[in-house]
Amino acid sequence: MSGPALREPRPHGGLRFGYGTNGLTDLRLDDALGLLADLGYAGVGLTLDHMHLDPLAPDLAARTRQVARRLDRLGLTATVETGARYVLDPRRKHGPSLLDPDPERRADRVRLLIRAVQVAADLGAHAVHCFSGITPPDTSDDIAWKRLTDALGPVLDAASGAGVPLAVEPEPGHLLSCLADFHHLRHALGDPDPALLGLTLDIGHCQCLEPLPPADCVRAAAPWLRHVQIEDMRRGVHEHLPFGDGEIDFPPVLAALAASGYQGLTVVELPRHSHAGPDLAAHSIDFLHRAAEAVTVPDASARNAVVPNAAAPHAAVPDSAAPHAAAPEATVPETALPAEGGTP
Repeated sequence: MSGPALREPRPHGGLRFGYGTNGLTDLRLDDALGLLADLGYAGVGLTLDHMHLDPLAPDLAARTRQVARRLDRLGLTATVETGARYVLDPRRKHGPSLLDPDPERRADRVRLLIRAVQVAADLGAHAVHCFSGITPPDTSDDIAWKRLTDALGPVLDAASGAGVPLAVEPEPGHLLSCLADFHHLRHALGDPDPALLGLTLDIGHCQCLEPLPPADCVRAAAPWLRHVQIEDMRRGVHEHLPFGDGEIDFPPVLAALAASGYQGLTVVELPRHSHAGPDLAAHSIDFLHRAAEAVTVPDASARNAVVPNAAAPHAAVPDSAAPHAAAPEATVPETALPAEGGTP
């Protein structure tokens, strides 16, 4: 891609910003990566899908090597995202999920996640993102959680072998929808090392439905953070918005991330705005840099003193880590959630 000279990424207290390719689907992947490097992003959230790096097309390993070389030339790092809407099923959004009643269809999703782990290893990516899916009709929570934990077993084995952490995202409307549910999952799996089973924290989702403000969610989740997604959002409405169009106060969120010692990418996620992707990518990096410039980062001794206390395992779960714990002031109208759940 021709364009201006690459801007050096501007780290702020260790923060490194990326942009999700699910918000740049009108661009070829090479062009999208060149754009992000031109704008000064440090990395990319790479969604495996047919328009970019198709996980089901032939010669995946060779195509992945080409992308790895492109990332290296541009000085970009990556995380691998698996939230493509129709990558496995052309008729059902995010289908099949890890909760599908059909074990063969669940296995299709497991194979996709294992493939994503290998892609991430080949790219040198810092995490693989995934989510649970919506509980199918006429399925009890006990059965849904059993399906989820059983399905994640081989994925975690692959992640352990590849040295790439799995970063599970709480997603509004899904079985695993909040931080309390993430803790329920890790307990059900025997408390794996956070370097293996970690968390994707979506800052907008915190604003949407968590009982704590987004900055407090960051502090509570800090020991398990392996991937962060960021966008604006309003309380009770699961709609990913450009910065400034929602209700989030971002400097405290970025301050909490900087203080946590999180080393991964903080990736802008605007999956319904691809038509304006280049402009929004430029607006987003400028907004985040301005917000980050207001952040005062504590020194290492202060950071080490703050994070363990603020990030106790159940800090975001006052009563317990039981799934779907009630959240005061966190009522989300059913009509506000996408009918299919997952990435809108």
